[in-house]
Amino acid sequence: MQQNVNMPTRFLPAYQGFTGQYIAGQWVAGSEGTALLDHNPYDDAVLAEISQAGLADLDRAFAAAQQAQGQWAATAPSERASVFLRAVAILDSRRDEIIDWLIQEAGSTRIKAGIEWGAVRAGMLEAATMPAAAHGYLMPVDRPGKEARVYKKPVGVVGVISPWNFPFHLSNRSVAPALALGNAVVLKPSNDTPVTGGLLLAKIYEEAGLPPGVLNVVVGSSSVIGDAFARHPVPRVLTFTGSTPVGRHIARVAGESPLLKRIGLELGGNAPLVVLDDADLEKAVHAALMGRFLHQGQICMSTNRIIVDASLHDRFVEAYTEAAKAVKFGDPNAPDTLVGPLCNDNQLRNVRAAIALARASGFRECLSGPIEGRVVAPHVFAEVTNDSKFARNEIFGPVAPIIRARDEAEALAFANDTEFGLSSAVFTGNEARGLAFAQRIEAGMTHINDITIHDYPHVMFGGEKNSGLGRFNGKWIIEEFTTDHLITVQR
Repeated sequence: MQQNVNMPTRFLPAYQGFTGQYIAGQWVAGSEGTALLDHNPYDDAVLAEISQAGLADLDRAFAAAQQAQGQWAATAPSERASVFLRAVAILDSRRDEIIDWLIQEAGSTRIKAGIEWGAVRAGMLEAATMPAAAHGYLMPVDRPGKEARVYKKPVGVVGVISPWNFPFHLSNRSVAPALALGNAVVLKPSNDTPVTGGLLLAKIYEEAGLPPGVLNVVVGSSSVIGDAFARHPVPRVLTFTGSTPVGRHIARVAGESPLLKRIGLELGGNAPLVVLDDADLEKAVHAALMGRFLHQGQICMSTNRIIVDASLHDRFVEAYTEAAKAVKFGDPNAPDTLVGPLCNDNQLRNVRAAIALARASGFRECLSGPIEGRVVAPHVFAEVTNDSKFARNEIFGPVAPIIRARDEAEALAFANDTEFGLSSAVFTGNEARGLAFAQRIEAGMTHINDITIHDYPHVMFGGEKNSGLGRFNGKWIIEEFTTDHLITVQR
């Protein structure tokens, strides 16, 4: 495809020119000596050329964060909160431009980009409440004249490694609360989405008045700075969102740091959506459709397995296939497109391999379609076995496996028969039955009569088993990004 090195004219001038790093409040060139070409995954147009960070840049970023953090933590809670309120105003004024960036850099459809913009806005508003929400305790001690006080303090510097699939939101989901609680941050976005995952966020916070050095963004090859980032002695907390194998590697490398650090990991998923025999078929079909095909299935919470009671199975497959035929795929700029391009060529290879595996396994191919460039039309396979490699793998693409379960007991066993445990869902006409079923699912999150994809800034988010460690959002993220200091007083 022909490459276009000029920024699209609809981008406003203030948000052009992302060419390097954001360190200590300065927009600077990276020192590694190579350039990263930031491509549009739909048409391969070049959106930006970024000089990549080297190890010296990484050290400078962490040093800047460490130096700026103390004064930032001493800032009044209302002053910290005001930064986020100003950032929300910037989001509102530049909504169309930001959505354009998400469409062009991340391959987001316009539907998904609007959802992501809204998630970041809600996350910033939630962060504005956090400076006043981190409070300690006064506790009695069983000794005359003695008192125990527990002070809640920021951990210091937080390192954030973010992914490409929801780059704007999944970066901000860690960055905003970490900053709000008085920490400084060094952020490493994915090289597939260096702007929406990092540099754009830095620009917004800079315009909102965040002091220099409190947020730093380093864009560089993981082979050059990835392990050094995880191993670096400065950050006291490290958060990573991405695949389970990479998360395991980061945890191992972080363990080599001279100082122990907390690690928050949001990793892979294999979300089951279970349809019990008394479910509303139409609603279940719609939820399974959106849960599988939103953002091309490139979401950790995507419905990866649709498990249907045998009594509804055939009707469900027929209705789901018909609904999937109507899903619009192709140009992500079109307002009604649900399935746009996969993010990169590696994702395309993986999705092609998943389709080939399903065919080789003899599963019934209810729906297929063209693969044009990085756009894969929706594919639906029925009579999938839950113990097959096809069902056990996380399919990060628009491919839907449907699994028949004899009854509720087998559906629950199928749902739990996975190494992952992030999100899940169950459909039933009986709320008490749904709640009892949900409580037996081995996952961090279960949604009754709804899709598997939910992330609210004030509601707990996190997984079990190989889907990660720690919790995000609300009071849970306050605990992750603060530390408790006990001081006793003997009168």
